[in-house]
Amino acid sequence: MKPTHTAITRRQFLTTTATAAAGLALPQWLTAAGETGCCIEWGVCTSLKKAAVLKAAGFQFVEENVGSVLVPKAGEEEFEKKLAEIKASPLPVRACTGFIPGDLKVVGPEVPMDALMKHAETVFRRAQKAGIGRIVFGSGGSRRIPDGFDPAKAKAQFTDYCRRIAPLAQAHKVVVVIESLNKAECNFINRVSEALDIANAVNHPGVQVHVDIYHMMREEEGPESILKAGAKVKHCHVAEKAKRTAPGMDGDDFRAYFKALKAIGYRGGLSIEGKWKDDQLPTACSILNEQLKSA
Repeated sequence: MKPTHTAITRRQFLTTTATAAAGLALPQWLTAAGETGCCIEWGVCTSLKKAAVLKAAGFQFVEENVGSVLVPKAGEEEFEKKLAEIKASPLPVRACTGFIPGDLKVVGPEVPMDALMKHAETVFRRAQKAGIGRIVFGSGGSRRIPDGFDPAKAKAQFTDYCRRIAPLAQAHKVVVVIESLNKAECNFINRVSEALDIANAVNHPGVQVHVDIYHMMREEEGPESILKAGAKVKHCHVAEKAKRTAPGMDGDDFRAYFKALKAIGYRGGLSIEGKWKDDQLPTACSILNEQLKSA
């Protein structure tokens, strides 16, 4: 009987042999990369307390909230307690949502820049200590344009703040990703293309682009925006369009968006941000893997 051979790429061979030589097992998400065509870690936006549930369902990381785990309004003693919880978690915290609280305005007639910069420094410094590499800049309450305020001036203010925080984020090994929000949630930066415009204007690796497929579908924004953003896409979210449910509940097909992520060679996290129950998570993870593989 002739031996059976499986063809692998040189990169796959080098990755496998180097890992084996180190006596380590390839992580699940990297092993799957050879099948899917890109490297994606699956996560869920939720409390750190759900980490064991997520791990059992097949997810690789938790996406927490800035206010909950980095506690920028609290002192260092309180943060150290949170840091201990993060380090004890069965899954790592790779990213955080909720960068700027709603009462700290980044656009409008009064922008407290000193307070905003102090907030950013605390968030980035603590994120670095916790091993959190992505901070999602959605913050609809903070960036909502007040009635009667000039949208062009608001965009200039937001861009200016992003320019100021970009080198600070980079110094702490953090990337801030600008998230587009659908019009029902915010009246500013509603499309990935608009987030890209600002990231291009900032022109710094510390501030990049976030892709939320749920918001894209709500705004009827197609995957071509992902292709245009290209290497600037550094983090992603997903949920079903109608009720923001987890993948597999309503049967939404995300493959066109996943195909675009593959096309740009995306390597990073993709979190479910929406409504779900614990027993729905294994199905959601399975659906994500299946759709990514077949995209």
